[in-house]
Amino acid sequence: MLVVIDVGNTNITLGVYNQDELIANFRLTTKMQRTSDEFGITILSFFRTKDINPLSIEAVLISSVVPKVMHSLTNGIRKYFNLEPMIVGPGVKTGISIKTENPKEVGADRIVDIAAAYHIYGGPALVIDFGTATTYDYVNEFGEFEFGVTSPGIEICAQALWTQAAKLPEIEIKKPESIVCRNTITSMQGGLVFGYIGQTEYIIKKVKEQVGKDLKVIATGGLGRIIFNETDMIDVYDPDLGFKGMKIIYQKTKQN
Repeated sequence: MLVVIDVGNTNITLGVYNQDELIANFRLTTKMQRTSDEFGITILSFFRTKDINPLSIEAVLISSVVPKVMHSLTNGIRKYFNLEPMIVGPGVKTGISIKTENPKEVGADRIVDIAAAYHIYGGPALVIDFGTATTYDYVNEFGEFEFGVTSPGIEICAQALWTQAAKLPEIEIKKPESIVCRNTITSMQGGLVFGYIGQTEYIIKKVKEQVGKDLKVIATGGLGRIIFNETDMIDVYDPDLGFKGMKIIYQKTKQN
């Protein structure tokens, strides 16, 4: 079995593959500090709930954009699974050529999403990840990552409203029934969701104009489904895109 771990700014998500099947996934917060023992014991406890035998784990692959977590997490894997985790970074085969001005600046999360989108859905493609930040990444038909757009995630926008405006409450992020909002909560929800739909559609439109060709639009990320359900400009919503990308990268690296 293969364990893939995606360390994001808000959450750490774990997926377990039995050959080509994703048999389990788990989530824990990134912002809580943990020791290597806490990581190891937490992951073991997750596995027990799904009757996953730790001895059946053959490899662990980690994609991370949070360096301060890595020391404890990797040591927890070594200590409790007796495995050396593979880290998405230099020397790892992705099948993607990065053509941006400074390839080292591209986060591992974007690389695994692009790898999955290209190898599963083909190129050219625009990959939208609705995470802590929302990223729009373009990969051409040759598997080259040419450029990306980064904007504040919808949760960051929501938090800015209720933390920076004294009288605005914390709200659930969901689309109201109508843009005609008659109270504070629905007016905030309308501004967030309808505004984000507008941003998403506009950026997709401008990217298509820039590249001058038809392309597939693939979305992922926790809140991506909200936007996907409200626009016909996104072709596919794949919540497990990152897990799939890590599995592809592991297989490519293992073969070389």
